[in-house]
Amino acid sequence: MDALLVSALPNIRYLTGFTGSNALLLLAEGRATLFTDPRYTTQAAAECDCPVVTVTRGSLYAAAAKAIGRRRYRAVGFERNRVLFGAWSHLRDSVGKRVDLKPLDQAVETLRMLKDAAEIEFIRVSVQLNSRAFDDALRKVHPGMTEADLAAEIDYRMRCLGASEPAFETIVASGPNAALPHARPRHSPIGTDRVLLVDMGASLDGYASDMTRTLALGKIKPEIRKMYSATLEAQLAAIDAVRPGAAASDVDRAARRVLRAHGLDREFIHSTGHGLGLEIHEAPRLGNGEKTKLLPGMTVTIEPGVYRPGLCGIRIEDTVLVTDRGCEVLTPTPKEFRSL
Repeated sequence: MDALLVSALPNIRYLTGFTGSNALLLLAEGRATLFTDPRYTTQAAAECDCPVVTVTRGSLYAAAAKAIGRRRYRAVGFERNRVLFGAWSHLRDSVGKRVDLKPLDQAVETLRMLKDAAEIEFIRVSVQLNSRAFDDALRKVHPGMTEADLAAEIDYRMRCLGASEPAFETIVASGPNAALPHARPRHSPIGTDRVLLVDMGASLDGYASDMTRTLALGKIKPEIRKMYSATLEAQLAAIDAVRPGAAASDVDRAARRVLRAHGLDREFIHSTGHGLGLEIHEAPRLGNGEKTKLLPGMTVTIEPGVYRPGLCGIRIEDTVLVTDRGCEVLTPTPKEFRSL
């Protein structure tokens, strides 16, 4: 290829430092050009060390197509998994038949899997902030508080501590609602004599953290305590499997092996974890059949869960760094079945 047109904003941020909400990046050997609109002219000049083109008329894709034509590029890659069909059609019509548009998958995302020292520090600080926000918010919990109120309190505490925003929509779910892996906080009391599941992450300097803790509210049934114990055992086994050279599927297999021994494997309905960084979900995925080899500098989540409809859900999640000798659990929050 003569050039690559990058459209995913996290990838553009990774390559240039630009943090705005509208941009394209045209990359060629020894040359990079950022296209954006007048809202970001000053910001782009301050954040990027490459030439910036401010597009005042027409679309960014049309402007990029003109640059492609002027430079006589004949083969240009684009991010197949990041471009909407309408945008691709506009680009294709703008460059015409003289340019061969080549679809690429994960071209920049593969680079992003390995974090450098600065990125690891951003994630480490984000994780610590996230845990502090969790502790601060728990001091406000009472049975009459709604799930939505607690989610709002968590988000508020994150921002008070310096987060730019939550890394994703905060999950607060109590009792049967916790059996939904991606439950939405309801405007109903969290109640008592049930579990409370909180899944939260902070975004700090663009980098995400992710943590889930399941707590006890009042008296908890013995079967739920057994579910928690098995889930924690599975999570610790998966963490122990995180090491350089291990396949992503090895980590998933370690968690499932434990839950199978407890007769709970059919109630574990998602993968064991995922990468995170500039996005909350990045490669590698820690799931069945995933062949990606873990390498030092990767940051991943370890989050097995057990979900029993009508009763509850249990999930325990940490952010973990792959190191030269194994891994480091970055999340400082304790994992015992804590009672509120």
